[in-house]
This record gives sequence, C-alpha cells and structure tokens, in this order.
Amino acid sequence: MGLPSIVPASVFGRNAPSNRINVAAIGTGRISRGHDMPGVWKHDFAQITAVCDVDARRAADGQKLVNEFYTKRDGKPFDGVKVYSDYRELLLNKDIDAVLISTPDHSHAMIGVAAARAGKHIYMQKPASLTIAEGRVMTDVINQTAVKFQIGSQQRSAEQFRYAAELVRNGRIGDLKNVYVGLPGDPPGGNKNEMPVPAGFDYNMWLGSTPDVFYTEERVHPQKDYSRPGWLRCEQFGAGMITGWGSHHIDSAHWGMGMERSGPVEIWCEKVEFNTGGLWDVHGIFRTGARYKNGVLMTVSNEFPNGIKFEGTKGWIFVSRGDYQATSSDPTKPGEQAKKIDASDPKILTSVIGEKEFHFTVSSDHHGNWLEAIRDNKSTIAPVDEAHRSCSACLLHHISMKLKRKLQWNPEKEQFVNDAEATAMLSRAQRKGFEVK
Repeated sequence: MGLPSIVPASVFGRNAPSNRINVAAIGTGRISRGHDMPGVWKHDFAQITAVCDVDARRAADGQKLVNEFYTKRDGKPFDGVKVYSDYRELLLNKDIDAVLISTPDHSHAMIGVAAARAGKHIYMQKPASLTIAEGRVMTDVINQTAVKFQIGSQQRSAEQFRYAAELVRNGRIGDLKNVYVGLPGDPPGGNKNEMPVPAGFDYNMWLGSTPDVFYTEERVHPQKDYSRPGWLRCEQFGAGMITGWGSHHIDSAHWGMGMERSGPVEIWCEKVEFNTGGLWDVHGIFRTGARYKNGVLMTVSNEFPNGIKFEGTKGWIFVSRGDYQATSSDPTKPGEQAKKIDASDPKILTSVIGEKEFHFTVSSDHHGNWLEAIRDNKSTIAPVDEAHRSCSACLLHHISMKLKRKLQWNPEKEQFVNDAEATAMLSRAQRKGFEVK
C-alpha cells in the first residue's frame, strides 16, 4: 500500500499544506489531551485534522480543544478538525497521514493493525498490547508495511535515561550483574454497581475484544472530568502497573542491558497481592524476578524507589524521573527523591562517552522524533519490535504473578518451555468482530 507523498520543505516552505503531516487522534481522553495531542500540535510541519472517540462528549471536547489551540496560535478562527466515532471510518480518510492511538490498553493492537493496513503512520501509547500473542500479530503486520511506528515509551527521549544506559553499555560500572526496577502498585476500590450507559457512549465498541460486562463508571472513565480512569485498575483491560509503568522502566532497563530485542529466559514471582473487595483487581504489592541469557538478574517490585538501578562489578547507577509520583500508592513521594540520576561514584556521571563507544540515537522530543521519521523517512527511536519486546517482558512478569511459580521462556521463539498452563496465558479469548488478526 502506498504511503502519502510528503514534499520536501525546501520546495514550498516548511508550513506549506503539501508538506504538512495530517494527524488524527484516536482516543481523546486524559493522556491524549495532556500529552499526545500537545506533543503533535507544537510542531508546525504537522497538524491535527481529525479526532475520534467512542464517547461523543469526549470527541466533541477533543475537537474543541484542538480548534481552540490553532485559533489562538494563528490569531484567526479555526474549525478544521473533523470528528469521528468509529476509528475504522477515520482510517478510510486518505487525507490522514498518521494517527495517535491514545485508547485503553486492550484496544491498542486492534487499532494498530487496522491503521498499519490502512498505511497510516502510528504513535501508540504504551503498552503495545494486552497479550503477547496479539503483540506479535501487530508487530508482524507493521513490519510488512512502510509505516513509521513509535511507542510512547518517552523515557527514550529523556537525556538521563539515555546517558545511564550508555554508561552501563560502555562498562562504566564493570560487568552488569543485577537490575532493580521500582514500580508502583495500584490501590483497591472501585464501585461495582451497574449503571446505565451514558448517552453518546458506544460501550460495545469500547469493550472491543474483551468480555461483554455491564457498565459502571469506575470500570471505564470518569464522565465529569479527565482524571485517572478506572479501566487502568481492571485486569480485563490491562495488567496494572507492571505494564503501565513497566513499559517505561523495563524498557529503559533493557536499553542498558542490551536486551531491547530479546527477553528473559526465566521469570518468577516472590510475592504478590491482587486487589479484592471492589471492582479493581490488578496487583498491589509485588516482587518478581527474571534471569536473562547473559546471566543478568532483574528484580521488579513496588518496594524499590520508582526508577531503575543498574548494579555492576565496579559500582551502580540509578536513574528515574526524579520526584515524579505516578499514583498515590507510588512509594516515591514528591520532594523525597530529587536526583534524576545518581551513581556509587560521582565520577561515573561525569564520564564522557567516546566517539567510538556505543551511542544511542539522540532524541529530546518523543513525538517530534516520530514526526521527523515520517518527514525524513528514517527510523524512530522506539520501533515496534522493541515496543513488543518491552511489553512482552512486562506481561511475562504478570503471568508469573498469576501462576506464582517459576517459568522458563524462549525469547527467540516467544514460547514457554513445556508449560501448557503458561502457554494458555499468551492470548485471551476475543469477542467476534474485534479479533486481532
């Protein structure tokens, strides 16, 4: 399938319509409004021309938000944003070059596959998929196209995470032995009472491939505002913080380990508590472990500070987002942890990475890196193969939590070794009409 032709900026000027990347936002909720749409509209060679949401109120709010931004920026009225309720109809629009997929986790792969087959470039919120099986399907489909894919693991565009990984890869702490990943857990709660589906909300489409269960607001998203939605805490739609923040920190850990296109060979769970009593049922406290082919051990727990600690034979490096607090249950409290990067010896952090040493591509703007990849026909910093591997590692930890025992994994074949019970958890039953295939 042919891709849209984008004329070099030197021909018509960088703001010419023929050179502009037309982007549609699929999902206009909290993360889209606060992160993804602003990440695109700040670039003058891209423009958001359409929004789509299964909740009509949110779609209208998204349209208003974008129109108001361009009106203020350009100093004249703007009403050029089209509204869709069905992403499949949006993908038929040949004027759209690229899409933001900022929907709940359980619909990422389904929409991603459809977008790739429609020839649309994709920026997708993490995690890449609900299951390892559908992540593999999406990865294979995208790799058969010329679509530029970026997963929203934006720590790859943060200087401290790139520098920490380069220091580790270049031996500044000796031979890497252990990696400690700190992630928050989620609290219990959630109202279980059945409620009428709000007017203008296509709840059946929202449920997608997952089971048909009754509507209650705290299972989905708030109607009154854009605060944190309840679906993040329901296992039907995701795995909790092990994929929510794990897709950031385990991804960054893999960078430092040189495992961004592989995975562990053994995974286990030391302890876990799944929330009970209310609607929300994802994990709270937990501690899991993994061993990689090179012998490096990874431990992941809510007991550690929110971040990644690389421990080698000659010292350690810790990297994080500073005192950023993910949720009220996050063990990192604002003001407690000011350092974004730290080391056993301060001299490690003044080390210059030599010209002939290992370097990652430098990106300081994650959405910008994606848009530039589209414009200049180059690779993104967080491509689909690595997005799938990071997500898979998170989901392996989750499977170990559910089974509470040691698992053997073949990262090349993406298969458990002689384990039918674990193998059954690589996929989930999918409702007819919403299959990822």
